[in-house]
Amino acid sequence: MKVDPTATPHHASHDGKDYHFCSAGCRTKFVTDPKRYLSGEGNTAAVAAPGAIWTCPMHPEIRRDGPGTCPICGMALEPEEPSLDDAPNPELVDFTRRTWVAAVLAVPLLAISMVAEMLGMDFVPPTWSPWVQLALTAPIVLWAGWPFFQRGWTSIATWHLNMFTLVAIGVGAAFAYSVVATVAPGLFPSSFQMHGIVPVYYEAAGVVVTLVLLGQVLELRARAATGRAIRALMDLAPKTARRIDAEGKEVEVDLAEVMAGDHVRVRPGEAVPVDGVVIDGRSSVDESMITGEPAPVLKEKDATVTGGTVNGTGTLVIEARAVGTDTVLARIVKMVAEAQRSRAPIQAVADRVSGWFVPLVVAIAIATFIVWNFVGPEPRFGHALLNAIAVLIIACPCALGLATPMSIMVGTGRGARAGVLVKDAEALQMMEKVDTLVIDKTGTLTEGRPALTTIELAEGYEHNMVLSAAAAVEALSEHPLAQAIVEAARKAELPIAKVEQFESQTGLGVSGKANGRDVVVGNAEQMRRVGVDPSSFDNVADKHRSEGAGVMLVAIDGHLVGLLVVADPIKQSAASAIAALREEGLRIVMLTGDARATADAVARAIGGIDEVHAGLKPEDKARIIGELKAKGAVVAMAGDGINDAPALAAADVGVAMGTGTDVAIESAGMTLTKGDLAAMVRARRLAVATMRNIRQNLFFSFVFNGVGVPVAAGILYPIAGILLSPMIAGAAMALSSFTVVTNALRLNRARL
Repeated sequence: MKVDPTATPHHASHDGKDYHFCSAGCRTKFVTDPKRYLSGEGNTAAVAAPGAIWTCPMHPEIRRDGPGTCPICGMALEPEEPSLDDAPNPELVDFTRRTWVAAVLAVPLLAISMVAEMLGMDFVPPTWSPWVQLALTAPIVLWAGWPFFQRGWTSIATWHLNMFTLVAIGVGAAFAYSVVATVAPGLFPSSFQMHGIVPVYYEAAGVVVTLVLLGQVLELRARAATGRAIRALMDLAPKTARRIDAEGKEVEVDLAEVMAGDHVRVRPGEAVPVDGVVIDGRSSVDESMITGEPAPVLKEKDATVTGGTVNGTGTLVIEARAVGTDTVLARIVKMVAEAQRSRAPIQAVADRVSGWFVPLVVAIAIATFIVWNFVGPEPRFGHALLNAIAVLIIACPCALGLATPMSIMVGTGRGARAGVLVKDAEALQMMEKVDTLVIDKTGTLTEGRPALTTIELAEGYEHNMVLSAAAAVEALSEHPLAQAIVEAARKAELPIAKVEQFESQTGLGVSGKANGRDVVVGNAEQMRRVGVDPSSFDNVADKHRSEGAGVMLVAIDGHLVGLLVVADPIKQSAASAIAALREEGLRIVMLTGDARATADAVARAIGGIDEVHAGLKPEDKARIIGELKAKGAVVAMAGDGINDAPALAAADVGVAMGTGTDVAIESAGMTLTKGDLAAMVRARRLAVATMRNIRQNLFFSFVFNGVGVPVAAGILYPIAGILLSPMIAGAAMALSSFTVVTNALRLNRARL
């Protein structure tokens, strides 16, 4: 492809020559390995990001050099490697256009064919009606539905029969019969004519194509969301870095140019560009994307930092240790991509059924034609043709095609009203089977942000006075937990005095003069430094520390006046939600990057948690979920942080808290909009109700086919002289669709 150098922001230089790129993803690949794309003179491959492998999300063994469709299931292939390129999915664009055209033509088609008949009105003269319907249906079938015929033929050629096989045969039979009836009505006996006209069934072909196209568009949109999740992860890393050369000069360079061993400066508020070690500076770094913990972590010389984490108010100089695909963030991206590709769509159920249903229907239609053509009454050929077509029409997969998407659409709408957002049908399918629920602690069981939970007071001192004094000096502090104390004072509408002579003692605490009184806040060593004995609070402090809370002592004018406890509060609904989930038969496992003491304290406070894993990294969470699945468990994972993204994707069902990060939400199959774990119970019940509804719909559609196909073949003719004309077959097919739609709508009344 051609790139306008003046329009694109993506450029790179190599061996004194400038290159221009269509996207950041293409540029990154080129900078990482220029020789790969410059193997020949005049080679312009650098702008096209060649070498990408495309694979089927349902059949990963299918690998192609470019986009296309899977020869096994017909699904569109997807690139194996994640990319920052946010270009629209060409198949989604194409199918959306086809759907709109088909829908616009299907509305008048239904009005002319079915609505007019139901109302006893003729919108067009009867002799013109078949020709008008042909004009409306031909673009729907021959253009909008053409990909289904291509995939249907591929499924037959490879003998991997699926839904596209049914669509191609059913639509093709209805359309071909109607065209013949329109163009050469004299081929049909007079007994099949109504008012001198042979009935046509264009609306069956046109509506089936339109509905299947709509289902494909919905599926493609859901799958596109997984790509947005990966791009959201990749966007966490900055695009440039401030590299320090040998002379100490700072130069802003593209991130791809940073190599292991380079020194990089990270200014206040910037994202850390690569994994590395601090060699100079001191600052607090927000590592919530990795640990899930809300409190920033102090980083000094020799401390490790991770690319994508956010620097606080200080400045750091780091030595790059891992760059490119070796960083923690890159590994997370890879894990999410691999886990997402491993998922299979719920439509596979219908495809497996189609494996025996399609050849059976075709065989019955052929047998019907042969029997009637040789032993049937005159006109033998006319009866043979019509009865064979009646078999194919009544077996048209309209109801089967509607069975799953109608239940999914109604069920997801019902879930949205109950605070449960469903991203794809597979999440509902698997949620019904879940027997193990894995829960992240921070932001899921707890509020996800530090808060002042307790104030222990020395005798004779008052709560508001101690809090107001402590907040005054902490307001000037950069300590990660200081904000929780200040926020508590503001929430209580306490005055925060102006502080003089403020000092921050590294690793100890802070001090200053507020309202003329000397105020000191810090640990026990800080108290001893200013001549205050902290021993009277030792037992209380140890108790709170054992529960994972942060503890700060407060002294005023040389007297120990209290102890402040800062922790991540447990959500009010957590305990009742866990109890309800256990009643649903789920085993509860808690995973957290926090310390063991904190994790155990939360588990004890909530109750009902069967297993606790603490001190975990993102890859550890995904590994534990893999181990649970290997033991036969069907696992749902509930989390809210970037660090939960690999685990959410690796679980059979990922459930994101709506109050969490965009990456977690995009990586999950479900989202609880209010971040309330109680909604997990509703999600479980929604899944059970929806899957039950889908099975009922599949049962209805096959009952209609199971009864209708033999009748259409003429099995009752020797007994009762009954023949099922294509018109009746079309009505039966419509009735089966109506039954499926009506049953699906019952989900709107499901109690969750």
